Parts: sequence; structure tokens; C-alpha cells
Amino acid sequence: MAEPAREHTIGVVGGGIIGLAVAREITRRRPGTNVLVLEKEDRLAAHQTGHNSGVVHAGIYYRPGSLKAELCARGRELIRAYCLEHDLPYVECGKLVVAVDPDELGRLDDLERTATANGVPGLRRIGSDEIRDIEPHATGLAALHSPRTAITDYAAIARQLAQEVEAAGGVVRLSTTVTDVSRSGRGSRVQVVTAGEVHHVDHLVLCAGLQADRLGRRVDGEREPRIVPFRGEYLEVVGAKRDLVRGMVYPVPDPRYPFLGVHFTRRVDGSLEVGPNAVLALDREGYGVRPGLRLADAAATLAHPGFWRMARTHWRTGAREVRGSLSTRAYLRFAQRYVTGIGPDDVVRAGAGVRAQAVARDGSLVDDFVVVSGNGVTSVRNAPSPAATSSLAIAAYVVDRMALPGPA
Repeated sequence: MAEPAREHTIGVVGGGIIGLAVAREITRRRPGTNVLVLEKEDRLAAHQTGHNSGVVHAGIYYRPGSLKAELCARGRELIRAYCLEHDLPYVECGKLVVAVDPDELGRLDDLERTATANGVPGLRRIGSDEIRDIEPHATGLAALHSPRTAITDYAAIARQLAQEVEAAGGVVRLSTTVTDVSRSGRGSRVQVVTAGEVHHVDHLVLCAGLQADRLGRRVDGEREPRIVPFRGEYLEVVGAKRDLVRGMVYPVPDPRYPFLGVHFTRRVDGSLEVGPNAVLALDREGYGVRPGLRLADAAATLAHPGFWRMARTHWRTGAREVRGSLSTRAYLRFAQRYVTGIGPDDVVRAGAGVRAQAVARDGSLVDDFVVVSGNGVTSVRNAPSPAATSSLAIAAYVVDRMALPGPA
């Protein structure tokens, strides 16, 4: 067993699932290390972790050989085992990725090759009759069936991770906003705004999600990639119609985008959601039923040259997403291509999530996970979906790259 490093202190910024998974991984590898988690909200999992669809992805979509593909495959098994160990919700309800038009069949072929290369367990290509066998109210020409795709409660997982960190002697501080990060002779200086405190740590891990670019820039001066937030809005199916979908029904995604398209998703509480869409967010932390506006966030996006280059390329898609945001009928028009029986009268506006999407200066959407480490600081600069699925594997990847003291 490794010798405890009693005097070594590691700070982790961010009380979402990735930050807490990293903190837990450190306590497991280096018992006795002082671990300090700083979270600006008054609760854990307040942002992306607590506002996603709860899907445990099987690895269908991600470029073989990428970090996403590697860490998603490892992460889904780790999350499954973790939920079973701690009696947390985990339901393998399965997913259909459905082609409804002939021109989508080629993309479905490509997706099948990707999923096969990534070792997606139990994957099958099925025809229209088998679609109905699995989802009696779904329709399509062909589909990929992923029976091991699951749903869980990521906020509950985050809370359990925090309990483990604290049980190992770590400290999780809520309502603690980091306003400045600067290196010093003893490591990195973290100034906490609430009481004007200064914490000295030997290594700092930034898992700041929607604020990853702002906080990371204070450490390394790198302005790219920049976070451009996308708001994903959900509708909840009400009444008897919620039983029309047993698991998940997804469209064939457009390979130009990292978004998966509006889909039907069963939740662990028994509810059924439609969504999310993907519209530009003018508030990085705006989760209300209606979009919010935070001037600093809007100005940061509009000042980024990469945003305007992206907008010039993809404005038609953006306009379509905005129409769906403004009109429930327009939103469902796309979804009804897959499940015809659910209409505007069968849904209510539900919550929203905000995706921290890194965009490069040339306007390209950064698709893979980005982790930068050096000189006492490790920064998770881009961790969109499937980051929650991959969280325990991301934690191991991050800690592998940290210069921790003592034997491995």
C-alpha cells in the first residue's frame, strides 16, 4: 500500500461529478493527502451534472481512438459498478437510434461501424418490424439497438462521491467562489471570495465546467478554446402518453455537430422527456423554463471570433433550433417523426440544461475531451457529453497526469 502523504494538499475547483470523482480518486490513490473541494454554489451538482438527461452512454457516437471513445467505454462499466455497489439507480432500458429517411441509412451505416469499433455491448442493426417489437409506438426504416444503454441519477452519484471524499478526511466546501488563481512558490494560490481566504495547495485541479475557460485562463493565460454555452430545453410527456416509450428513441445525428438531436428519454423516476434541443445560451447558468440573459456571458460569446465563424457556417441549423425553442408545435414536429402518438397537447415545458461547448478560434466545435496539465495545475478545459458517463474514467486519466508524491 502507498505511504500516506499527510502534508500534501490538493485543491479541486468544482463540485460537479467530474470534480468530485477526481477528489475521490486522489483519496483512494494517496490515503492521507489533504483534499479540498471548492464549489461556488450552496449544493453539489448544481450545473451540468444536475441538468442532464441521466443517460449512461454506451459509446455509439465517438470517433474510435478518441479520448471520448476510450473513456466512455471504461466509464460506463465503472459507473455501473459504482451504482450497484452503493445501491444507486441504474436501469438498462436500452436505446434505439432510428433512421426515418432513406438518405439517413448511409449515416446509420457509418454509425454502426463506429459503434462496433468502440465495442458497444450487444449492438444490433434491426429493421422496421423489430423497431416495433422493441418500441411499439416508434417508427423508422432501420435502427441500431443498444440494449446496454442505461439511465441513472448523476446528482445522486455526485453526492455519494462527496461522502466518500469526506469519509477519507477530505473537505468539501460549498458557497465558496474562487475569484483568483495564481502560482506561488508553494504551488497555486486560490483566493476564496466569501471570507477573503487564501488557500495554498501543492496541486490544483480545475473542473469548472461552464467557467472552465475563464478560470483556466487565469492560470495559464490561454484564451482558447473558449466556452460557448448551448441551452438544451426539455419537454415532459404527461398523462398516459408517457408510457408510449419504454426506453430511449434517438435520431441519427448529424456528424457535423456534437449534439445528438431531440430524442425521447425515460428517466429513473418513471417520467419521459423529449429533448434537448441546442440553442445559443446568453446565460451560462440559466436553467429556467424561459431563456435568461446575463450581460457578461452574452458579451463574452459575442466577442469571440470563433463564435461568428461558427455562426456563419451553421446559421440555418441555429435558426431551426430557435424555432423549436419558441414553439412547442415546431419542437415536436421533428420528434413526431419517430414517435407519432405524442403531440403538443401531451407535453409541458420542463427544465433546461446548459452545455459547456468549447469552440476554437477558427469556429470549429471542439469535439473531444481536453485536459491540460503542467506546473502544478491540471485543467479540464472541455468535458461535454459523455463526460458524466465517463466521469470515473476521466478522474483516473486526470490523476494519472498529476505529479503526486510518493510511490504509485
